[in-house]
Amino acid sequence: MESTQLEPQHEPHFEQQNQPEAQLEQKEDWKRFGMDILETIVLAVVLYFGINALSARVRVDGLSMTPTLQNGEYILVNRLAYKTGQPERGDIIVFSFPTDEGQDLIKRVIGLPGETVHISDGIVTINGVKLEESYIAQNPNYFGEWTVPEGYLFVLGDNRNDSRDSHQWGLLPIENVIGKSVLIYWPPPEWQIINHTEEVFSAQ
Repeated sequence: MESTQLEPQHEPHFEQQNQPEAQLEQKEDWKRFGMDILETIVLAVVLYFGINALSARVRVDGLSMTPTLQNGEYILVNRLAYKTGQPERGDIIVFSFPTDEGQDLIKRVIGLPGETVHISDGIVTINGVKLEESYIAQNPNYFGEWTVPEGYLFVLGDNRNDSRDSHQWGLLPIENVIGKSVLIYWPPPEWQIINHTEEVFSAQ
C-alpha cells in the first residue's frame, strides 16, 4: 500500500502584499485630512475678514444712550449703511470721536447738513420746528444754537443730561462715521433689532 505524504500548504501572504497599499491609503487619508483642515482655516480667515469688512461689533460703555441702549450691551453695526447714502435724522450711529479717533462713540443723529439746531427750555428745534422725542431720558437742561455745515452732523445721546456729544465738543465730520447700528445681540434677553424708522421726528 502506497503511502503519501502531504506537503505543507503555504498560505499566500496577502498581508505582506497589501501592506504597501494600506500604507499608501493611510498617507492619502492623512493628506485629505490635512487639506480639509487647511481649507477650514482659510475659510474661517476669509469669513472673519469679510464679516469685519461689512460689520463691526461694539460694546455700549456708559449711560449716554439710555433708555434706548443700556450699559454693557453689544451692538452689531452695519459698515456699508452709508457707502451709497447719507445718515438720516434719528439714526443711531457709531463714529470715531473727532478729538480722539482711537475712541468710538455711539449717538443719535439730530441735525443734518444745512440745518440749524436750537436747544433751550428743554426743547430741541430744527430750523424752528420742535422735535417730539419720546425716547429720551429727560429734556436737556442746557441751551445753545448750532448751524450744521456740509459734511457734518449734529449728534446727541438719548440720555441728554449725561452725554458727551455735539452740545459739548461740537459737530461731527461725516467721514468719521463708522456705520449704523443694526441690532442688540448681547445679552440674549435684550436681543432686538434697532428700528430707527419708528423713532420719528416731527421736523419736516
